[in-house]
Amino acid sequence: MQNAKDTFYVMLQSRLAALNPARKIVVRGLVRPATLVEENELPSAWVPVDAFRLQWMGLHVNSEGPLPLVAMECSIQYATDGTPGNGGMDRGRMLAAMDAELASALRADPHTVLKMNYSVAGDGDSPTAMATNVFWADPVFGAAASAEDRLARTTTVQVLAYQEAGEL
Repeated sequence: MQNAKDTFYVMLQSRLAALNPARKIVVRGLVRPATLVEENELPSAWVPVDAFRLQWMGLHVNSEGPLPLVAMECSIQYATDGTPGNGGMDRGRMLAAMDAELASALRADPHTVLKMNYSVAGDGDSPTAMATNVFWADPVFGAAASAEDRLARTTTVQVLAYQEAGEL
């Protein structure tokens, strides 16, 4: 399951970065694309804006086939305060731009990528290709929510992958 989660995250991060290379975030002093997985970050009360935050929610394993089929729900949260130059009055446009980026990244063909094992990567090693793919359904966009000067949205997407022998 971890390989499927990592593969989906890397795919989404690279597609979003290609769509909007200027969307960056600073985390612990490092500038990187504005996509992060909450379970992989240090706990913090700080909630980044103008960034996509992934949370893994539901999990279902169907063991009836030759390989177990794992279905996971990925919640993607994002928010914006608008731009300071416009006094935040463009936050609706900014949220719509993030909606469009996310929709484009998730609806782009193919809806599948080769599953990779990133746990072996380090010290210059490359991730290892696995034998199956990760695939996903169309995203479901929740209603926009407004709190103080911030507009936010949560989008969910079902991510599926076959669990290979020896995979955790």
